Amino acid sequence: MADKKSKKPDQERKKENEQETARTFSIRPHLLSWAVFIPTIVIVFITLIPAVFPALITRTTSPFNADIYSPNIINPFTPGVMAAPLVIVNIIMLVIGIAYYKRSKCKTYISKIASFEITRKQALIGVIAVLVIFAAITAGTMAKEETWVDYTAVKKRVQSWDISQFGKSFEPHFRYLLLSTSLHAFGNIRILPFIISAALLLQTYFFTKKITGKRVAGIVSMILLLQSDVFVSYSTTASYENSWILLYLFSLYMILKFWPPSPVPYFLSIFSKPLTIAFFPMNIYFIARSALPKKTKIYSLASYGIVAAIIAVAASAYQSNFVGTAITFGASEFWQGFAAMAMQMRFDYIVVLFLLPLTVLLFFASRRGVLHADSMLFFIFVILLTAPFLTGFTEQTNQPYRFVSLSTFFAIGVGVLLSVKSRSQQSEQLSSK
Repeated sequence: MADKKSKKPDQERKKENEQETARTFSIRPHLLSWAVFIPTIVIVFITLIPAVFPALITRTTSPFNADIYSPNIINPFTPGVMAAPLVIVNIIMLVIGIAYYKRSKCKTYISKIASFEITRKQALIGVIAVLVIFAAITAGTMAKEETWVDYTAVKKRVQSWDISQFGKSFEPHFRYLLLSTSLHAFGNIRILPFIISAALLLQTYFFTKKITGKRVAGIVSMILLLQSDVFVSYSTTASYENSWILLYLFSLYMILKFWPPSPVPYFLSIFSKPLTIAFFPMNIYFIARSALPKKTKIYSLASYGIVAAIIAVAASAYQSNFVGTAITFGASEFWQGFAAMAMQMRFDYIVVLFLLPLTVLLFFASRRGVLHADSMLFFIFVILLTAPFLTGFTEQTNQPYRFVSLSTFFAIGVGVLLSVKSRSQQSEQLSSK
């Protein structure tokens, strides 16, 4: 009897310790969710201000606002075309959210939608249908000469480029290699950009399916990317082709599929567009928040550390900062960079109208433990910051094609909302191995 009595307190203490440990580990993810969500929602709000009041940021941050932007010339609070739709959509989403958490019939309908899945055959048909629609939309541009301002310079550079120039200067040599191959092997400089954009659609499907565990999420992400005006507008151009975002997304996919070679496509993406250097923190965060085994995470992070070292050595060797201009800070240009997304994606109605609701929904998904919901939040945060940092610290201007990355991860973020993968499930799977 005495032994049984002595064992009972020990068992109770053990149970209490386990509960305390569970509470500790449950608090940390919540804190991290808030730590990612708060700066992201702030940046999203600032970015969407020009969609409601197009002149507000420019009016308040320009050094010439006292003269050029006087109230009798430009009223900073004049609403834009997107103001009413943006406010209405966000109010509707807020009402739906309240109805969901009040446990109304709305929650039942949303749960049914979220739990819906398709078969492999249906997924295959869906993928083929999306690619056929993409080909039908863009096929008419293949036989036309580009009219973009940068096209003449790009074509001239590609015609004079050869592979021996790869190590002589820091340029987007991998991009030139692709365009040169397209021009000389196929006789049309737009063939490979078209194939690359089709591959980006496919990669979006496979990456979304991989991180969510649902084929329907991959199809939804493909459709959302295809409807993006920015993506379609630049999908067959040699001037602003999409190899950089394709390679970057492939590097993320390889982290989960087979991590050792994943730094290779990321490194090549830099030689397609140096902008992906700014995405380096996204890779690190994605690895840290993945469900990979601890040793795999360490090795993968170490491999990207090697990439960082190579980039630093290359910058020193080429005496380059990778942006092509001097780095100096301009406060006015920095703040006006926040206006770039709303202006340059003004025809991407779904992205502009639903960016704020998606940010909030990803936060709640992250709180529920949905795998990579917080990663998508962090990706949106970094991508939105590239515009003000580019104009604020360099002499470069923001161009619409750079927001293909936002369209891509917006589409993937929506797919994550349909995910069936949670951190607790992944932890149990790893512990059982």
